[in-house]
Parts: sequence; C-alpha cells; structure tokens
Amino acid sequence: MRIAFFSDIHGNAIALDAVLADIQNRGGADAFWVLGDLAAIGPDPVGVLRLLADLPDACFVQGNCDRYLVTGERPGPTLEDAQREPRLLRAALDVASSFSWTQGAVTAAGWVPWLAELPLERRATLPDGTRLLATHVAPGQADGWGVHPALSERELKALVAGCEADLLFVAHTHWALDVQAGDVRVVNVGSVSNPFPPDLRACYTLLETDESGYRLEHHRMDYDREAVIAETEQVLHPARRFIARWLRGELTPRWTLKERRA
Repeated sequence: MRIAFFSDIHGNAIALDAVLADIQNRGGADAFWVLGDLAAIGPDPVGVLRLLADLPDACFVQGNCDRYLVTGERPGPTLEDAQREPRLLRAALDVASSFSWTQGAVTAAGWVPWLAELPLERRATLPDGTRLLATHVAPGQADGWGVHPALSERELKALVAGCEADLLFVAHTHWALDVQAGDVRVVNVGSVSNPFPPDLRACYTLLETDESGYRLEHHRMDYDREAVIAETEQVLHPARRFIARWLRGELTPRWTLKERRA
C-alpha cells in the first residue's frame, strides 16, 4: 500500500497540481492524507478544495488556518497587537484582509461546513503493526510553534510525549524534517506552498507499507511560483505583496527570530 502525505496548500492550486502530477508520475497512491491549512492565504482557495475533494481515498485533518476560516479567529499580528505596537499595523491589516477575503470565498462556495467537520488528528495501524498518528501542529495541539529544527531533543520529546504512536506525521512549520524522538519517528511533511528558503520547492512524503514494515520517500518538485504571484494580482488578492515575498523566499521562519532565542 502506498499513501501520499502532504500539507499546507494555502490556496495554491498551481503548487497542488505539481505535487499531484509528481505523485502520479511515480506510480500514484492508494490513499492521500492531507494535513491541514488547505485554503487560506493563496489566490485559489475554492479551486484547491475542489481538487482535494476529488482525490480518491483521501482523509484530512484540520489546520489552524482552516479553523480561522470557520471561527473568525485570526493569527498574529492582530489589530489588538497593532494598537499596542503601531509598527505592526500594516502586517495586521494584511492578515485581517487576507483571511476575510478567503473566508468570503469559501463561504460563498459552501465549504465552511466541510472545513468545520475536519478532525484535529487521524490514527491508523499499518500492516506491520506500526501505530500511525497524523495531525497538523503537534499531538493534542491546534496551534503553536509546532515541530521545527530549532527544537532541542528534550523539547521534541516533550512535544510528542504520550502520543501513543510509533510514527507521527505533522506539518504547520513549512519545514520538512524526519527525526527520532525517543521511540517516536517524527516526520514533518513540509509544505506544498510557501516553504521557507533555501529550498522553495513544493514537498510531500510517500509511505510504502506492508506486513514486513514501512518505507518513507521525501520528494520535492519545482513549480511556477511567478504564475501564482501573477494570479494573486489577477484576483486582486488583498495580501498579494505578502504572498509574493513568501513565494520568492524573502520571509524568515519565526523560530529564528529574537523572541524565540530570548
């Protein structure tokens, strides 16, 4: 059996098409596990949701950005943050307008109930008995820092403690990882859209499993990021400048910021 794992499409249908085509070129997949953050930020949220819903034998978990579209919550910086720190005003306005734009699109197309029903995690037992857990951020967490390369071994073990799994798939941080935390193998599948530099290609993971064990393959493929940027201009996306900076590798992962190091 072969399962494709990917996440963080963020309304980028061009990147998703590239990933799905690469999976097909490698022999296809028997099932698809999609680990959240499906629609928000990019220029084609409804197109992405339609593509995902058409996948055979697909299961999904809810990402924090999916939850924001359902509840009206917003990530930081918020307008309240900007009131305390005026330098954050431009970023706060971009966040608010971007999520409102996407929320309007998915609401008009009838996708909000579907997003609302997505679970926080999925579990399965592989043919060899390996216990698999998949979630967006980390076990038992709907938001936060997630699994990233600045975590110490102690921090990573604490993050997965008690997860009752042998193989854990996560996403959220837009940074692919495959590390061991005690008895738990932790795989961050990275992101289809908006990865951080130096490698801006879309990425995903293939899991091959049978009674003898399992094998993982991590893959990356390039796609036309400038076409995505052009699409944000065409649809007059309110956060198109921010999206262009991310797709061109001009943003820094937040775990590298001074507030993380302090």
